[in-house]
Amino acid sequence: MTDPRESSHEPAGSPHEPRPIIERLGLTAVALVLAILFGGVAAASWIGGEPFLAVMAGVGCAMTVWVGVVTLIRG
Repeated sequence: MTDPRESSHEPAGSPHEPRPIIERLGLTAVALVLAILFGGVAAASWIGGEPFLAVMAGVGCAMTVWVGVVTLIRG
């Protein structure tokens, strides 16, 4: 008997289709909202005298923006 999990997956070497542009725009919008929230935490932490938290939130903001841009470009 064959395993049903194996038949539902594509072969490892097969190329994937890029996401539709509407999906990429939606994912980028979600990333933008999260980046704004991270930026707000970074600013509030900096003003509140918590530089470590501000740096960590700033890094989170930058990484989220990066992922959003890569999602939009590469699909």
